[in-house]
Amino acid sequence: MTRLSELSRSIAGKVALVTGAASGMGRATAHLFADEGAKVAVTDLEDGAVQNVVDEIHGAGGAARGWRLDVTDAERITTVIAEIERELGGLDILVNNAGVALGGPVMDDAYEDTWQRSMDVMLTAQMRLIRAALPLLERSGEGRIVNIASTEGIGGSPFSSAYTAAKHGVVGLTRALACELGSTGVTVNCICPGPIHTAMTSVISDEAKTKFARRRVPLRRYGNPEEVAHMTLSLALPAASYVNGVTIPVDGGMTIKNN
Repeated sequence: MTRLSELSRSIAGKVALVTGAASGMGRATAHLFADEGAKVAVTDLEDGAVQNVVDEIHGAGGAARGWRLDVTDAERITTVIAEIERELGGLDILVNNAGVALGGPVMDDAYEDTWQRSMDVMLTAQMRLIRAALPLLERSGEGRIVNIASTEGIGGSPFSSAYTAAKHGVVGLTRALACELGSTGVTVNCICPGPIHTAMTSVISDEAKTKFARRRVPLRRYGNPEEVAHMTLSLALPAASYVNGVTIPVDGGMTIKNN
């Protein structure tokens, strides 16, 4: 039977770059994209951790190649993008996921170092990756940029002002570039995960997580990395061609709850 719909919900054969892909939401995204037929460029700080994810994907019959990438290293970003083009044939999807969780009071002696590190990893790096990848994304014809921020990017919490400011910056970068790049056909969107089970939140006790979720999250639980990855996939689909500049919380309803 002839299909009535025209837009594709498949990323099979697409090339996707995921930063911070060795664990948590990045790893889940790399796995999901590979399961959906994409060729995945897995990047993170440590060769061994990157290779573990690549091996997992290969073991499941998927396609992946790994690169060590410190996203604060501008020269390395340029090198990795060039190697992805050469070895995987181009780039269709960029997922800016790499992050770091640093906090502390604004008058802390180390605050300026915390501020600079937060901006370098979570905001400046996203800008540099977009600039390096953009020629390939434009050439793709269906280029997709998905920036990972946080619910801190649409709200705020005490003792996390550097992190919060960086994530607000990601939301602003997304919105401005969505306007700027719209004429090229490259879409730019943002996901704001709420409380998710990751390495960053593993330091929180199960009791504290349960108490927080019951009080703040309508679904009364923490989310799982794959739940964020599926929203990332949705924004990366060819069929998402008219979704541009949006900021989507994946938080179990936390940001819309009044108390």
